[in-house]
Amino acid sequence: MSYGGYDAPRYGSRGVPGGAGGFAMGRQAGAPPGADPMLWEWFSAVDIDRSGYISAGELQRALINGDWTPFDLDTVKLLMNMFDTDRSGTIGFNEFSGLWKYIKDWQGVFRHFDRDRSGSIDGGELADALRQFGYNLSPQLLMLLERKYGLKGSGPASGPSSFPGAGGSNGITFDRFVRACVVVKQITEAFARLDSDRDGWVQINYEQFMRTVLELP
Repeated sequence: MSYGGYDAPRYGSRGVPGGAGGFAMGRQAGAPPGADPMLWEWFSAVDIDRSGYISAGELQRALINGDWTPFDLDTVKLLMNMFDTDRSGTIGFNEFSGLWKYIKDWQGVFRHFDRDRSGSIDGGELADALRQFGYNLSPQLLMLLERKYGLKGSGPASGPSSFPGAGGSNGITFDRFVRACVVVKQITEAFARLDSDRDGWVQINYEQFMRTVLELP
């Protein structure tokens, strides 16, 4: 869903990380035939053990936020799961290329909604982003999202929460912003598959509920 020219990034998008967050870069020559030399350089820098594949641990050490803090491990695992098309537990060069470009699109979204240029997303900015993606969450759900994905007690504070009782979150970093938006999208799509008559209500048994939850990436 989109509004005002903005949409949640999709697989297969194009771009190069930088700015709001991205990869800590090293240099490695020798791109294979047909490979984008710049993409291969990034891949080689991340593939620390030179196995030809990237693990979650290697990816986490390479992914950084705009403030140079490492990506949250749960976010790294979410991204790995989205792009690990062969379910090997690692990603190869082609899978890495898709992930790399996907992150760039999210950087543009993050910069757009971080209107106070604090380097993090506050409750109001998160609500605005989700609304423009087409997800009109209640204030109570938005408050839960900010509590779940906002950092507390560490990092630069972005000011008080926009939602009463949100607990003084220090804002949502780039990696957690991506994770929050992707999780909302995945849960909404899972609900939509069950809501066959599109009335906003579903009736499911325990087995269906557990299967729906466990099948989420």
